[in-house]
Amino acid sequence: MKLFALLAIAPLAALAAPVSAEDAAPADPAPAAVEPERVWQTVPVAIETTLGTITVAVETERAPITANNFLRYADEHRLDGTEFYRVLKLEWGKQPNGLIQGGAQNDPDRILPPIEHEPTDKTGLSHTRGSLSMARYAPGSATADFTIMVGDVTVLDADLKSEDADLRAGFAVFGHVTGGMDVVEAIYGQTIDPDKGEDFIKGQLLATPIKILSVKRVEAP
Repeated sequence: MKLFALLAIAPLAALAAPVSAEDAAPADPAPAAVEPERVWQTVPVAIETTLGTITVAVETERAPITANNFLRYADEHRLDGTEFYRVLKLEWGKQPNGLIQGGAQNDPDRILPPIEHEPTDKTGLSHTRGSLSMARYAPGSATADFTIMVGDVTVLDADLKSEDADLRAGFAVFGHVTGGMDVVEAIYGQTIDPDKGEDFIKGQLLATPIKILSVKRVEAP
């Protein structure tokens, strides 16, 4: 769980008994106030796959629209029986680097209406290793497909300096892995079919997708 600092209330100055001028000595400086760290509200979820279980913390406080959309899919069992089907491998940065993608793949019997886009410059989240993010076409088109970062892929964060509207929007992070990154990496390491898919996604699809058995809320550890 990521922690952010809150402001602390400075301690009151200590009261001292009066002393004579001869006996007076400079007082030791008061210790610096230690700022407490804030714990953001999250909901624990388990993604059970045929390769093992990935546990995640869904950021209901910092990314409420996106997080609650994911929880609705989980609560209504709309992701049970779907697949991790895509692996994007990036050659730059600390290895392994890239992402895995899973979800409903626009199955009309599973998907709900698309949700409002929550950019990272608003939520304060980032596409660091283990973060969960929504797959989408245009901003505001995300439904039931999501990605998990295998490395730091912060180029997917909102880039407010970009002249491209899509890059300015970035992608919506809504959670992070708390356990099972070995499962994420095992999915990442599966065989890719170089001839499967079309356009930009060709060469990124798994020869044998990994089944998502269930996605459900679990008790906090």
